[in-house]
Amino acid sequence: MCLDCDNQSMKDLKRRHLMKLAGLGLAATGIAPIVLASETKAPVAADAHGADAHATEAPAEGSHDAGSAHVAAPEAAEAKPAADPHTAPAGGLTPKQALAKLKEGNRRFVDDANACAADLAARRTELAAGQHPWAIVLTCSDSRVTPELIFGGVTLGELFVVRNAGNVLDTGALGTIEYGTEHLHAPLVVVMGHKKCGAVAAACDVVKKGAQLEGSIGKMVQPILPVALAALFTSEDFVGQTVRNNAVSGAKRIAEESPIVSHLVDNGTVKIVAAVYDIETGEVQFIDKIA
Repeated sequence: MCLDCDNQSMKDLKRRHLMKLAGLGLAATGIAPIVLASETKAPVAADAHGADAHATEAPAEGSHDAGSAHVAAPEAAEAKPAADPHTAPAGGLTPKQALAKLKEGNRRFVDDANACAADLAARRTELAAGQHPWAIVLTCSDSRVTPELIFGGVTLGELFVVRNAGNVLDTGALGTIEYGTEHLHAPLVVVMGHKKCGAVAAACDVVKKGAQLEGSIGKMVQPILPVALAALFTSEDFVGQTVRNNAVSGAKRIAEESPIVSHLVDNGTVKIVAAVYDIETGEVQFIDKIA
């Protein structure tokens, strides 16, 4: 991007328009410009916190010490059924285990999306008495972004999903997240944006080009405006950078604006992360450190 072009573009933007945007957006969200701290750079497929890392946290069931190895030999010869990736341990998942499970599911989706199918009939009957989701996902309403498929074909009762255009943390989304963490005891919250997001692109057009959005769309993208304003001219990919910053912003604001969730984060029972989904490759890049 040419620096002269940037300077000329800034001159073309009316000072009064920018100040109005900054004041309107900041009043709507109460957030400051985003400064990304340390992040995980590698895509999920190469993340070190996959299923192997999860497997090291607890010894395999039925393991024996060296003194009894000769007794267990005949049993070891018997083939054990493969573990069901949709079944959580009896005691529930820790935040770390839940994140590893999402990453492993996304790896399966990237490797073989067609294999990510679920036995819905059996699960529907099983869940009639109640739900116990192990992750909450706030993401975009975009029809190409379906968390249940993206994270390995998870089935009924596993994810507590909140969706709106631009994965905006509004009152409804925050209240839903509070319910999911406090009452359903989900240990993980993910705020996931995605590449080529139309809602974020619209907010960027308002900030950079002074676009006027009709109907309720303008009000809908207001919380994204201060994020876009902070990212203006910081990257050649203005929309892509705003998508990333918007996910981080939403993740940070959950604990900042909700004493309920903040308490659960402080005592280690809940973890909040941001993420960006690539609609072309299917990969999810997690941003573990959002402070």
